[in-house]
Amino acid sequence: MALSLAAVAAPVSAAHIVTTFAGNTTVALSSTLLSALQTLHVSASPEFPASLSGSTARFPIPNGQIDLANAHGEIDHGGGLNLTAGKTTVTLSEFVIDTIGAQPVLTGLVLANGNLVGRVPLFNIALTEGPQVQFGGYVGRLSIHGANLTLTAQAAAALNHAFNVSAFAAGIPIGTASVDADIYNPTIFR
Repeated sequence: MALSLAAVAAPVSAAHIVTTFAGNTTVALSSTLLSALQTLHVSASPEFPASLSGSTARFPIPNGQIDLANAHGEIDHGGGLNLTAGKTTVTLSEFVIDTIGAQPVLTGLVLANGNLVGRVPLFNIALTEGPQVQFGGYVGRLSIHGANLTLTAQAAAALNHAFNVSAFAAGIPIGTASVDADIYNPTIFR
């Protein structure tokens, strides 16, 4: 689904490209994912500075840049999730929401028992509504609500390999994400 800024709440002519500097992405994990993890005896825990409370994960946003004209950009996140079964731990961390390509995707670093597998496209992103932008001068807020996350084929393969299973498949619903980021116009500091 293409990103749209039809819901921009203020004129953006003064700030074409904005920088994120704080905020959080919150993910309500799907019951499908939680049931699959429970069936496989995989427990989830947060990787600092992320938090996990019940079925809700929260990841802080330290930085990023978004082009308000077309919603292309990247939003970085701190922390991640540890998935553990027996002696195997897979860490998914340092998430990046990437809307530059044809399909919005969330990538992340994948470690298996402390060994770096690499940066992997983890979740496809499908928006149910366009981003909301509000400005008060040069500082504002970017909000995206109702973004559905599904497992990519690459992430499913990495998880199946790490846990020696075949249960993970592309398209498994991961959850629904909401992004609330503080933004500013970087041109005022040039």
